[in-house]
Parts: sequence; structure tokens; C-alpha cells
Amino acid sequence: METISIIHAPEHVDERVRIGVWLSNKRSSGKIAFLQLRDGTAFFQGVLRKTDVTEEKFAEAKELRQESSLYVTGTIHEDARSKFGYEIEIDDFELVGESEDYPITPKEHGIDFLLDHRHLWLRSSRPHALMRIRNEVIRATYQFFNDNDFIKLDAPLLTGSAAEGTTELFETDYFGHDAYLSQTGQLYEEAGAMAFGRVFSFGPSFRAEKSKTRRHLTEFWMIEPEMAWMHQEESLELQEQYIAFLVQSVIDNCARELETLGRDVETLKKYTKLPYPRISYDDAITLLKENDFDVDWGVDFGSPEETFLANHFDQPVFVLNYPKAIKAFYMKRHPTRDDVVICADLLAPEGYGEIIGGSERDTDYDYLYKQIVESGQDPKEYDWYFDLRKYGSVPHSGFGLGLERFLTWITLQDHLRETIPFPRMLNRIYP
Repeated sequence: METISIIHAPEHVDERVRIGVWLSNKRSSGKIAFLQLRDGTAFFQGVLRKTDVTEEKFAEAKELRQESSLYVTGTIHEDARSKFGYEIEIDDFELVGESEDYPITPKEHGIDFLLDHRHLWLRSSRPHALMRIRNEVIRATYQFFNDNDFIKLDAPLLTGSAAEGTTELFETDYFGHDAYLSQTGQLYEEAGAMAFGRVFSFGPSFRAEKSKTRRHLTEFWMIEPEMAWMHQEESLELQEQYIAFLVQSVIDNCARELETLGRDVETLKKYTKLPYPRISYDDAITLLKENDFDVDWGVDFGSPEETFLANHFDQPVFVLNYPKAIKAFYMKRHPTRDDVVICADLLAPEGYGEIIGGSERDTDYDYLYKQIVESGQDPKEYDWYFDLRKYGSVPHSGFGLGLERFLTWITLQDHLRETIPFPRMLNRIYP
């Protein structure tokens, strides 16, 4: 008799198997007990008939508590009525670990209660589906960049400066020196691109922004590719290919999870059609004003403006060439204008806003040095970065995708906190 995982049940129809499971719920109907089981790979039902076991065993089954762990033994059958499509007809079970007074019961709980019990909430069907989709996006990310000749280059999490030129940093003592938790690995990826051509980093980022909006976490994960010998338009093509690839991978490999979350697959399929529309910042301002938005040229877009623009095109949309004053120091200047830089944000439809920010990087040593000085930072801290412009600089571009922002959109969640295992927010660092 083979020990299997629930996810492999379709390969063992009409076979007697053993599975290690937790009991997520149960109900009984006379001489039949219906056990809702999970093992981390999937959820399905176990059916235990009184006639198949001893009276003592049946009585024991009726006393099992939610989240008790056990080995069940029985025969796999197809079950067209269930979402999973299969069930196990149990003829024996062995209790492994008892559970009493499990705090998350099949009833309504407040969000703070669930977050306080996040270590247990992850066992429930919706968080389980979200984490499996997150895992698929991570897997597909590695596949996409490996297939496109990138290597993963890990950027440090402790830095001595702020790449985005902001004071919203987590500061720590580094053996008597000031150090900060990294906001981005981009500058280091630029160094990597000059060594390997195409690189990407994938790791946590930290921002001490005192914000409580649904689009903010203090710890989140970023995918940051950087490409030598690449101008902005080529970068935009890579970005949309990447997003379409991720969406298709989720469609192909997470059908049950999408169904659990109620995400319409036909809507997702629209987002695999390329190219995505593009609109300049200038034209976006005009379009917004024509639709009664009170916006002036030079401001960054907020959630209402981003939502309108993406919904107007009913697709992810690139907004190109933002004002220089509201963007980072390293972005390349426009060839014919002094007031904008060569950059783009990718806005997701359905009200989810920016999911990617990217730009072509400026390669002029003197210009970047001046930008650092004018921002009030110490240029000595960037000597290594300036070296990249001294020794064989080439055109290069890059972008950053916020993993949680992408997942929040693709799974239609209300808040980023749903898409990360243990969210860190302004008022939460437990559990």
C-alpha cells in the first residue's frame, strides 16, 4: 500500500492508499461520517461508513476535533460532485495528534483576529489558495528569466545609502556605522548587468513609510531585472511578455485555487494578449482632465487616477515619461525635453494601480554626480555606482515588479496583506 498526497489522488483511482491529513471539518449523517481533509497539497473529502469499521472506530471518528492530524487508509474514487473531483472511502484511520478548541472555526471572524492567528489561518482554504498561487508566480518567474538568459544576482539587504533618495528607511547600527534595510536592489543589479548582461534579483524590500492603505506593506518582495544593451522600448516589450507569462502560468497551473478565490479565468485570459496599450504622461493628464479629474501637470497619480486610466483601456497600460521632478535620480533624461525622464509605470486594471515601475538608466557620470549632490546625499557613498559610468558604460534599462501588488490584482484581493504569508504593516509585527 502506497502513502500518497491528496494532489496525486487522480493517479490512484480504485487503489487502496494511505494519506497523512488534518481534519478541517466534519459532519455525520446516521451511519456515515463525512470528513473534510487536507494535507497541504489540496483539500478533499473522506467518507467513513459505520459498516466498514468497528463500532469503537466509528465512535472515535465522530469525536475527532477540528485540525486533529491522522493517517487515513482507504480507496480513492472519482467524485464528480466535489470541486476536487475525487474522494477517499476510508476503512481505517490512526490518530496522530489531537486538537482541542481550535480558534478558527467555520464562522465569521474579524480581520484582526485572523491576523493575530495568521500562523493557523494559513491552513484555511482561501489563504492556502493564495499561497499556492504565490508559489506558482515565483516558480514561473524563475522559468521566464532563465529562459531569457538572465542569471539571479542577489543584492544586499543592508546598505549604507538610499537608492530612491528618501528618508523613509529602517535604520540600524552596523558596527558603529549607520546602515539601512534595503528599499531596492536596483543599483546593485546595474553592476550585475555590466558583468553578466542580464540579471535579476528577487528578495524582500523594506520601507518605513507610515501608511495604512491597502497598497502598502513595510516588508514586501520585489523582482528587479536589469538589462545591458537595452533601451526603454525593448524593456517594455520584455515587461509585458513577463506579465502575460505569469498570468498564463497561473491559469494553466492554479485552476482549483482560482476557483476557490472566485477569480474569473476568462477575464484573466484577456491579460495574456499583447501588446499592452501605451500612453504618455502628457496624454494621460489630458485624458484625465477631459473626464473631470482635477489634476495638474507635474503631480504623481494617485489611486483614482491610476484606476481610471487602466479601466479606460481595459488592459494593463504603460504610462510613459513622467516628470523628472517626481522620479528617481538615475532615470535617463529625455533627448528633447528637460522636464521628463524616460520611464514607465505599468498600471493594472480592475482598480489595482501600479504593479511595475521601470526606466532606462542615465549613463552620464557628471549628470548623476550632480543629481546626488542636489538630493542632499553624500556622493562618496555612491563612488562604486559612479564607477559603472567610468568603465565601459552602455545603454541599460530595468524595472521592478512588486510581487504582492501583482498577486493582489491577479487574485482580486482587497489588501496586499492577503498575499504574503506573514504581513508586516505599520501596526503589525506579530506573529
